[in-house]
Amino acid sequence: MTQPSSPSAANEELQLLDRYWRAANYLSVGQIYLMDNPLLREPLRPEHIKPRLLGHWGTTPGLNFIYAHLNRVIRHRSLDMIYICGPGHGGPGMVANTWLEGSYSEIYPHISEDAAGMQKLFKQFSFPGGIPSHAAPETPGSINEGGELGYSLSHAFGAVFDYPDLIAACVIGDGEAETGPLASGWHGIKFLNAARDGAVLPILHLNGYKIANPTLLGRASDDDLQQLFSGYGYEPFFVSGNEPEKMHQQMAQTLDQALDNIRRYQQQARSGGEAQAIPRWPMIILRSPKGWTGPQTVDGKKVEGFWRAHQVPVASCRENDEHRQILETWMRSYHPEDLFDEQGRLKPELRALAPEGDKRMGATPYANGGRLRRELQTPAISDYAVEVTTRGEPQVQSTEVLGSYLRDIFTRNQDNFRLFGPDETASNRLSNVFEVTNRTWQEPVEPYDEQLAPDGRVMEILSEHQCQGWLEGYLLTGRHGLFNCYEAFIHIVDSMFNQHAKWLKVTRKLPWREPVSSLNYLLSSHVWRQDHNGYSHQDPGFMDHVANKKADIVRIYLPPDANTLLWVADHCLKTWDRINVIVAGKQPEPQWLTMEEAVKHCEVGLGVWPWAGNEQQGKEPDVVMACAGDVPTMETLAAVDLLRHYLPDLSVRVVNVVDLMALQTQEQHPHGLSQEAFDAIFTKDKPVIFAFHGYPSLIHRLTYLRNNHRNFHVRGFMEEGTTTTPFDMTVMNELDRFHLAQAAILRVDKLQGQADEILDELQEKIAAHHRYVREYGEDLPEVRGWKWPSQQGGGDAPE
Repeated sequence: MTQPSSPSAANEELQLLDRYWRAANYLSVGQIYLMDNPLLREPLRPEHIKPRLLGHWGTTPGLNFIYAHLNRVIRHRSLDMIYICGPGHGGPGMVANTWLEGSYSEIYPHISEDAAGMQKLFKQFSFPGGIPSHAAPETPGSINEGGELGYSLSHAFGAVFDYPDLIAACVIGDGEAETGPLASGWHGIKFLNAARDGAVLPILHLNGYKIANPTLLGRASDDDLQQLFSGYGYEPFFVSGNEPEKMHQQMAQTLDQALDNIRRYQQQARSGGEAQAIPRWPMIILRSPKGWTGPQTVDGKKVEGFWRAHQVPVASCRENDEHRQILETWMRSYHPEDLFDEQGRLKPELRALAPEGDKRMGATPYANGGRLRRELQTPAISDYAVEVTTRGEPQVQSTEVLGSYLRDIFTRNQDNFRLFGPDETASNRLSNVFEVTNRTWQEPVEPYDEQLAPDGRVMEILSEHQCQGWLEGYLLTGRHGLFNCYEAFIHIVDSMFNQHAKWLKVTRKLPWREPVSSLNYLLSSHVWRQDHNGYSHQDPGFMDHVANKKADIVRIYLPPDANTLLWVADHCLKTWDRINVIVAGKQPEPQWLTMEEAVKHCEVGLGVWPWAGNEQQGKEPDVVMACAGDVPTMETLAAVDLLRHYLPDLSVRVVNVVDLMALQTQEQHPHGLSQEAFDAIFTKDKPVIFAFHGYPSLIHRLTYLRNNHRNFHVRGFMEEGTTTTPFDMTVMNELDRFHLAQAAILRVDKLQGQADEILDELQEKIAAHHRYVREYGEDLPEVRGWKWPSQQGGGDAPE
């Protein structure tokens, strides 16, 4: 920001701005109520009113007030600004303002800038075949889904990281301010580098009421609010009242002061001179009545300045003549004839108040991030390949290998990629990234601190909500990123994942929304190696949640070793408009595939490992041993080793699944295998013992349309867990090698009654394990020391 300061608006400009605000209010009310007679050229009749009145008025006039004033400073200062609409039900205001500035009609030409377009604008709102009542993907200028509250601030900070010229004006409703994610969102300024990043201007809009109750911050005194937000590190500015003329003057002066402060802090940081580590960034606290400028009372009950203004202040306007008259009086109070010309166009002197081109907040490319997206520069995964000369060797921490790859992603993408996580980068073995960057940290640094720096690009805060929100804001404005998290605690953002998945689904049908980079999760410290933290940390259920979403949006990957993890991560980081979930362990684990094998295997998504089975070519096996996940893969191969030992004539096929969605049919998911290919791998009638990383029911959900589904016997997490050894976790859930071998024997018809002694011996091994682990506190030596027998035939040595 190098523009000169603009003087606060003169009275003439404020009078024009007030008319502009009235125009936005008029359009907002019209959207909620009318389907015809948009300019009130005749008295309202029942047929002009929508049969179902849906929408929310209470927060909208305040949003319109803010939007109009932001337009003024954008024009005077030539700002790049994005409007983050926190109040979820502010859709009427967002739509009204983008129509007034012209960006709406540019995107949707059938909603023209005249009376005919206004009529369509009104009718489509909350109407079958129309648009939602909240700020949504269909809304120009929006990156914050209004279907859920709490994430406006995290989206705003994510949007301005690495965009030094961008200001995110983030409007926070006082109902939203009561949510936990929003409360932690205020800490975003402690991760904002004034030299490199843009700025967030929070505008806390206090209208006093939620749906049916007062708000906590709305009832707080100015002194308490001053202390609260000063404690967070902000400099609060107050604008309050209900008289439009005075409010316009206050808001214009306050905005200019706030923007002057932002410019000063950024100039100090960018000039090379002495700068505050964490400036006292400005924020605005706007107090205005709920339902401002609407009916004061209806049926003798208070409306304006009360919760009754929240949704539809005047109901039954079709059926109730008195209510319809209240509505007409209300709408005429904005004097539409003073705002729109005979053709229904906004009058020229008012249209001139809006910025032009991409400076309009409804047209800014920052709110359509695909327009700004640059391809991620990635190194060749072969540079990080683990050399596998013997199956199962070496023992490697797969996520540590991935950390080296991510390190070089940082080197090649210095302003286009960030890694997000709740204080778990090192714990998840990604520490190699710290060779080239640090954790972002604006607070004081002690001499003994490690990997903290103002220009760090690893974003760590102990709030999964903030990590998710920052990443979403970063992606939706055109960049790339990865969120790493403990598997059990990714559930904290279940609802945020929901909203982002829905957002992506809708944007697929909006040709004007350019594709954005995929949201990528790396889930480590997973259920099978949370033996030290115990039951509270053992939950693989995020995959079930993800699999519920639209097939073309979600992907789930379970790479069994480092080379497959490298392929999967590289693939996911290059995709767009997807949500990719990668589950990979961080502990030392066997390595199974060479890089060449890993690439071929991952490109298909699942396949037979010929070196692991002993089936005769051209003949179907007696049993299929399938696996998905790193620990299930190891236990499956150990079970196959047992079967070979006890039953050398038993024909066993081993199948590994990397891409979980490949189990579905092609009709269900784009990655699904054809029925013919699936049958060729899993057979049509042989028993399949499937060792799965997560809850067994998910595999049944994904395969229920497959020909051989009736013969799928899935072992996975059964909600049995505690603080114990790694192998004991698998035993408790019957995912261990002994139980898997038993399951295979019990389901092969020709073995019925022929292998009872083997079953007994396997049961004794389970009992011996139980005794040993509880006496010595570690797993059996034969378990700890197990390796895949390299002397076995069948071409098991890697090429």
